Amino acid sequence: MSSTTLFVRQDNLAATRLVTADEPALKDGEIRVQVDTFALTANNITYAALGDMLNYWHFYPTGEPGWGIVPVWGFGTVTASLHPDVELGERLYGYWPMGTQAVLSPQRANAAGFSDGAPHRAGLHAVYNHYLRTTTDPLYRADNEDVQALLRPLFITSWLIDDFLEDQQFFGAKRMLLSSASSKTAYGTAFQLAQREGIEVVGLTSPGNVAFCESLGCYDRVVTYDALGHLDSATPSVYIDFAGSVGLRQRVHGHFKGLNYSCSVGASHVGDLGGAGQLPGPRPVMFFAPAQVKKRHGDWGPQGLNDRLVAAWTRFSTAVSAGPQPWMVVQHHAGPEATQALFAAVLAGGGDPRAGHIATMLPS
Repeated sequence: MSSTTLFVRQDNLAATRLVTADEPALKDGEIRVQVDTFALTANNITYAALGDMLNYWHFYPTGEPGWGIVPVWGFGTVTASLHPDVELGERLYGYWPMGTQAVLSPQRANAAGFSDGAPHRAGLHAVYNHYLRTTTDPLYRADNEDVQALLRPLFITSWLIDDFLEDQQFFGAKRMLLSSASSKTAYGTAFQLAQREGIEVVGLTSPGNVAFCESLGCYDRVVTYDALGHLDSATPSVYIDFAGSVGLRQRVHGHFKGLNYSCSVGASHVGDLGGAGQLPGPRPVMFFAPAQVKKRHGDWGPQGLNDRLVAAWTRFSTAVSAGPQPWMVVQHHAGPEATQALFAAVLAGGGDPRAGHIATMLPS
């Protein structure tokens, strides 16, 4: 049997190639998982763009210098197991390579799931190393796997951003400015922020996405990037940057004299990434979701954190799927070549913000 994986040039994300190889023999304690379906969003482009800085390339090393595998969230099925606590046919939710299969080394297995104990992942954050059994996962529903793959990891980040800001009393600000407002992580954050009293939620986006952002109902105002200068500059504000655009960050910092905090989250504008040099106002700080998870584990305990997250996810996933015009329409892409083309399209940006892309590298 063979496996196929999409390799991406780490210094030129538009350069990709499909690599097919014989599947490796399992060692004692390992399992082989067929990667059934996964989501491909701007979030995965962020993983690639920040792969060196945040170690995303380290999860599934290629063994070829300069080439990487972009991790994706989705579902897989155990097809071979040399581990006593993982059975054939188990369905798992987790962090996979963009390929047809993954080999994992389960450790600390329990009823909920397990962690991958592969030596090369020992120093990587536990949130990304954990695999959940769908039979016991409180967020799992068999009839909406696509929505879970697309929005669950993004919404967890969104929920944690909102929780972090509330925990910091919004840095004394009354207005939240969200760039790339049509992106799923941005509107998940806006959905949470809209439930906060006394907070104005402003979406910044391109002209073509204004109508979509307004239709979501979670932004108090939607403003195009070229019109942000018309916003009052003195109101105490927080900038939540999902775009990663240097030029936009410079304009925001230059215009908003009342900017109390600058939070860097994503990198959807991959053509305009990098440092912004000396900026007026606060220094941008990268938001790292696992750090807030760790804090809330300490504050609330694992069950307290889980209960809050399940309740929030239920509200959000219902809102996304409801009504005559749902926030997201799922599109499916099957096969290695289709997935390669989809990656190029998502990297290029500018697609329909209402589209949610689910891919499989397995042949159609």
